[in-house]
Formats: sequence, structure tokens, C-alpha cells
Amino acid sequence: MSSNGKDPLGRIILDYNSDNVERQITVESDLCEDDFIPASYLFRSYEEMPRMEQIALNHCKGKVLDIGAGAGMHALYLQEKGFDVEAIDISKGAVEFMKSQGLKAEVKDFYAVEEQYDTLLMMMNGIGIAGNLENLERTLLQASKMMRQDGQLLFDSTDIKYLYMDEDGSFWVDLNTEYYGNFNFKMHYDDQSTDWFEWLYIDFDTLQKTANKLNLKVEKLYEEEYQFLARITAN
Repeated sequence: MSSNGKDPLGRIILDYNSDNVERQITVESDLCEDDFIPASYLFRSYEEMPRMEQIALNHCKGKVLDIGAGAGMHALYLQEKGFDVEAIDISKGAVEFMKSQGLKAEVKDFYAVEEQYDTLLMMMNGIGIAGNLENLERTLLQASKMMRQDGQLLFDSTDIKYLYMDEDGSFWVDLNTEYYGNFNFKMHYDDQSTDWFEWLYIDFDTLQKTANKLNLKVEKLYEEEYQFLARITAN
């Protein structure tokens, strides 16, 4: 996400855990207005999670790897339910916190994982780590290598086409861009700011075409407005 050594996500997790005082991360985009993520949202319980996240957790099986785990709320829930679960994130502060909660967590890049799992979990648009549409094949191939026989990849994403719709329903997009779901973000908290990093929002049809090229099967497990929950398995 960022190579400059700054860790706004880890800092806000550790700060909120120490004093329980609400604060927020600012997410800056090159294509839309700033978004704000309250620290408390990173600590939500199962009951506080969106329905889509609950459904994803209910579909987990076997040994689970939570990828981009943040404060580890999904991994903690699964561990409490008796799952063998591991978590990775590139945020040192996030991993420090997860370890303090008794999770098996590691600072590791997704593309460096060599172990295999029954379930790969990538929530909060975790598939976005692909960065852009061109890199989605590489990301899905890496995931397929990490899946045991009958393994699965669970993730949510958003078709952000609505950002480009006019009031009359017509759809406009910059023809100079590879794909309308390619974004650039920066995260800010306190004196911590990441560099710009690429993030992908994928629509279901494009996801399906990409996965099919790799002989992977895609199912839509849940849909709500422009968001969807997908499961990918080997054909």
C-alpha cells in the first residue's frame, strides 16, 4: 500500500485501542471526494458488521487466511468460532495489535504467501490489492496457488459505475483510462500519510470474464445495490 514507512492504519488502530476515543482515517482519491473511516468501524463486532461480511464469515471453512486483516475483527470472530485462522497485513501496527489479541498474524505481502488454505478471505474490497484491471489475472492466479483442493476465495467488491452516471442514466468514462474501476488513493491519519497507491474496484461481469480465462469458477453469493460478495473456486 505504501513504501514510505508511514503506517496511518496501524497508528489509528493502536491509538483507538489505547484510549477508546473516536477518530478517523481520511482516504484521499484522485477520482472522487475524500472518504472518512471512523476508528470504531475497524473494531466492529459480528453484530455490527454489514450483512455481506456476515455472510462471508458464515461461508468460511477449514483453515482460513484473512488477507489485509486490519484490526483483525473477522479473524478474531472466526478464531472464537473454533477456526484455524491466520492473518496478514502490510501494516506493522495492525499486526502488532492482532498479535496482542492472540491472533496468529504476520506482516506479509499477499504475493509472497506460499502456504495453502481452505479459505482465503479478502473483505472490505480486499481484491482491490490487484491495483488495476491489468494485474487482476496475476492476483487471481496467486490466490489459486494458495487454495487447497476444494479451497475458495471470498471477497466483496463494488461496481463503481454509479460514480460516472448522469441524471438521465447515461454512462460516461474517460476513454484514456484502462478501466473505470482503477483508482489511486492516499490514507492520512495524524502525522502519518501513505504514498499514492493503486486500488481496483471490479464489476462482476469483468471479474467473471477474467476468472474464466484462468479456468476459475465465480459465484455471486450476495448482492446489495452496487456491492457484491463473490466466491472463486477451481473449475
